[in-house]
Amino acid sequence: MSLPSPAPSGKTTLVYRGHSDKVFSVCWSPDGRSLASAGRDASVHVWEADSGRSSLFYRAHTHCVLCTAWSPDGLLLASGDTSGAIHVWEARTGRTLTVYRGHRRFARSLAWSPDGRLLASGGDYGDSTVQVWEALNGTCLASHADQYRIFAVGWSPDGQRIASASFDGTVMLRQACGAIPGTTISVYSDHSVPVYALGWSPDGRLLASGGHDGRVLVWNAATLETVRVYREHRQAVKTLAWSLDGQYIASGGDDRAIQVWQAATGQCCCIYRDHTAWVRTLAWSPDGVSLASASNSAVRIWRLQYATA
Repeated sequence: MSLPSPAPSGKTTLVYRGHSDKVFSVCWSPDGRSLASAGRDASVHVWEADSGRSSLFYRAHTHCVLCTAWSPDGLLLASGDTSGAIHVWEARTGRTLTVYRGHRRFARSLAWSPDGRLLASGGDYGDSTVQVWEALNGTCLASHADQYRIFAVGWSPDGQRIASASFDGTVMLRQACGAIPGTTISVYSDHSVPVYALGWSPDGRLLASGGHDGRVLVWNAATLETVRVYREHRQAVKTLAWSLDGQYIASGGDDRAIQVWQAATGQCCCIYRDHTAWVRTLAWSPDGVSLASASNSAVRIWRLQYATA
């Protein structure tokens, strides 16, 4: 029996409208009941996933919000903006708990540790650091400046490593524990162009990374060996995500298309073309049947129908 495959085309099922400017980040709550989105209007919306109703409007930021991340227990949200400030706040009430100001500018990316105690953050323009800090009190444990412009960070599922992707074409793997969290342990350099997106496989054995040349590389996190090259995008890949069962990767970018493909084979299963501008962000729902994405001020939810051949 072959792997279940999505239907050959995806269709929009909901459109969330509430932002007044471009959306740069979307993320699902761990239970899949809510979705957060953030963007240039300096706001974060929390939406009811099924209805698209805005259930909370977080306006504590004063600058464009570039990234969001939901804590593993679903109780907290972290959001970072172009001033470098990162807010940690209650997802249910919108009450701000911590404002972390370790970055000088452009807090581009965020990743929670699996135990929900720490956050890793990456700085882009004017900063270029990867920082590790305590989520509830903002105590910085480490700051590393060995890459240029950090576009994405990701915490391994076992909590042992942090990956960071940068404009200089490298993906660095760092230890996430010990006396100096974030110390570099290996560097993946098969990209020769800026790397905009990365994601750990759910079992933590593989990483996928997408770059300016339109390729997504899937590689072994232990050996740094490239095991798959996906070449179907025509322009730069800006965002990607693994399905929670590890079978599929969704990727999107400057060609305005989101493509869903089998991680093991590189076979394209579905291409979604409803976006009219480059795809800035996407996120896979915990149940694996929906994707959220944005390219302008609206958040689109589209559903994949699975069939077993």
